This record gives sequence, structure tokens and C-alpha cells, in this order.
Amino acid sequence: AVERFGALHMAFNNAGIGGTLLPAGELSPEDWQRVIAINLSGVQYGLRYQIPAMLAAGGGAIVNMSSILGLVGDPAATAYVAAKHGVTGLTRSAGLAYAAKGVRINSIHPGYVDTPLLEALDADTRAALVGQHAIGRLGRAEEIAHAAAFLLSEGASFMAGAALVVDGGYTAA
Repeated sequence: AVERFGALHMAFNNAGIGGTLLPAGELSPEDWQRVIAINLSGVQYGLRYQIPAMLAAGGGAIVNMSSILGLVGDPAATAYVAAKHGVTGLTRSAGLAYAAKGVRINSIHPGYVDTPLLEALDADTRAALVGQHAIGRLGRAEEIAHAAAFLLSEGASFMAGAALVVDGGYTAA
């Protein structure tokens, strides 16, 4: 980005996989490592290179994709929950470390979003997911995109290390 555009002022770290759904006592070390490597370490590696580029450019904004499961637990999504809680903590720590230097770092915590990843769900499972959102539906990808655009904009210039929840009321219950 720096070579092509001359500087880096915005970044969005959005790598993630669901991983194997098992409680902690049953999850293999390999399944654990795979989810942590992609969902948490991937964000750290992005920050490791984005922050210096933004400091050199005079500042910028970074958004890290977390999840509602970065704020609450789930008995089967052990590695995913741990990784997304890690993204939340990493965002808060990095946000504090670089805010005064002109780099704002925040995270988004979406509820379940109606994407092709959910198409394989049976009707009962889908209805159960919808029922967990007070607003009565799943999120839309563009709603999350609007939140990311806001956090990258000057409209969010007083936000650093924040966890923006866009979840249709899921975590309010």
C-alpha cells in the first residue's frame, strides 16, 4: 500500500475462521492453534506492519474485526471465543499505546450477520440465532461496513481502543 499509494492511513483487519466447535477439554491442540493463528495472531501481524507505516505517514486509523463472542462466552466455540477476546484486549492495549501518536485503533463486535456462511444452517438453527437478537433479525454486511467506515473516519476522531458493538441487541440481554 505504501509503495503503491505513498502512505498508509487506514486499515481493516478482518481475517477469521470459526474453527472446530468443541468445549475446551475436547479441543485438539491443532484446532486451537489454527484458530488462534488466524483470528488473533493475524490481527497482531497486521498491526505490527500497519502501525509503523501510519506513524511514518503522520497518523491513521485501524479497525480490528472482533465479534460478539469477543465479549461473551460460548461453551463450544472455545478457540474462537478466546481469539476474539484476545482481539478485544489487543485492540484496547494498542489503542492506548498509539492514540497520542495519531493512530486510532478500535474494534467492531458484530452479532450474527446474514452471509453465505450461514446459508448451510437448517431453519431451526437459523430461527434460534435470529431469536438471540432483540431486533428480531440477523445483521446485514453493509451495516458492519458502515460501522467500519465510521471508525475509519474523522467522525470517530475521539475514539481509541473502543469496542463498537453492532449486534441487534444480542449482548444487551
